[in-house]
Amino acid sequence: MKFLLRLLICALVIFLIAYWFPGLIVVDNFVTALIAALVLAVVNASIRPVVLVLTIPANVLTLGLFTFIVNALMLWLVSVIVPGFKIAGFIAALVASLLISVVSTFLSSLIIGRG
Repeated sequence: MKFLLRLLICALVIFLIAYWFPGLIVVDNFVTALIAALVLAVVNASIRPVVLVLTIPANVLTLGLFTFIVNALMLWLVSVIVPGFKIAGFIAALVASLLISVVSTFLSSLIIGRG
């Protein structure tokens, strides 16, 4: 149940970011945002851990800041996979991934709680 709530929150955040920051990301409709959130969850669960392990040296050198780059790349990958979900470029992916992370975490903790 918590997974579905987090998925809905992430989709809502993606949809709202597309609305509030036009040109940063483009989402055709809420269903597309929901599909993008689901694909992002799968990518973050499967591909992201491998990429993080492979980029340990870069993360050590940047004191963990390279993780932001990895997050942006994962979001960009989702934009390649999901039709109707587009990102303007790498900087847009970086900003959007930061916004999605912060707002989703805040809303999830507010709605779902810590557990």
